[in-house]
Amino acid sequence: MLNNPGARKAVTAVLEQPARLLMRLHVSPDAVTLFGTLGAVVTALVCFPQGRFILGPLLITAFAFSDLLDGTMARMAGTSGPWGNFLDATLDRVADAAIFGGLIWWALLNDQVGVGVAAALALATGQITSYAKARAEAVGASANVGIAERAERLIVVLLATFLTGFGVPYVLPAALWLIGVLGVVTVVQRVVHVRGQLRT
Repeated sequence: MLNNPGARKAVTAVLEQPARLLMRLHVSPDAVTLFGTLGAVVTALVCFPQGRFILGPLLITAFAFSDLLDGTMARMAGTSGPWGNFLDATLDRVADAAIFGGLIWWALLNDQVGVGVAAALALATGQITSYAKARAEAVGASANVGIAERAERLIVVLLATFLTGFGVPYVLPAALWLIGVLGVVTVVQRVVHVRGQLRT
């Protein structure tokens, strides 16, 4: 997450000291990745179905920082490479599935069909967006375009869920529909972008 270079640099600077501490304790970047994903998955699948929309987003946000911390540790240790990138990207999809799946679960339990459909659309388009990028790279192209990448999706859904926890009406379905629609746009953008690169 945080594809903006300036934002990533600022956050990385904050994370350097925790990263050094974990490295001194012989904690591996992979362990941090797994811990963050497990924490996000458990939180989403326990808090969201129960409607704990304040605690859930706060904990998931805390766990999400492991997505940056593991990369900082790997760069400092000089161990950045394909395996770390693969593990990180794969587990990101697992965490996303749990977050939106938890909201779908809540919607089913509370007869909120619109929220459930919107969450399913947001989940599907998010997964397709990531898959399109992976397939583009597999055929020698790039697909780093789009208006709804992972960081933006997470920020919007967690903020909307948090506000819902304080009783703000309509914000959750509106945010989920926004993510879903922008996800469709992003998929189209990536398809067009890759088609332009591979046109013969």
